[in-house]
Amino acid sequence: MRIRIEMDNAIEEDEVIIRCSELTQEITKLQQLLSDALNQNRTLLCYQGEKEIFLSLEDILFFETEGGAVQVHTADDMYSISAKLYELEEMLPRYFARVSKSSILNTKKIYSITKNLSASSIVEFQNSYKKVYVSRYYYKMLKELLGR
Repeated sequence: MRIRIEMDNAIEEDEVIIRCSELTQEITKLQQLLSDALNQNRTLLCYQGEKEIFLSLEDILFFETEGGAVQVHTADDMYSISAKLYELEEMLPRYFARVSKSSILNTKKIYSITKNLSASSIVEFQNSYKKVYVSRYYYKMLKELLGR
């Protein structure tokens, strides 16, 4: 694989183009790595009452809907956000995964998964008592994303 950088003072926004004869796992992995690197220090505007808080994506364990509102969970706190889950799903890096109709989690923060064949599986997070339920429908996709 060759890597080439072309500089052009006339362009207004930087662009990365990957040219390939076919979409291989290596190319897909490269795309994910670039996307994750660009989103590494990104923050989201969240709310706690009247207070606006800028949370790093790295601090977020999961998002869940509760009573029509989307809640953002960190290891020891909870915030609200104005975005809908489907909007978050489109804009978050690939290491965030939809695990039920009402939850998206940060796969980098997973400590354990307790598999349940007849009901939802349970995900526990590093350095937190919080848990998220993974529906049977999303379980296989989560395991594939985790590479297991």
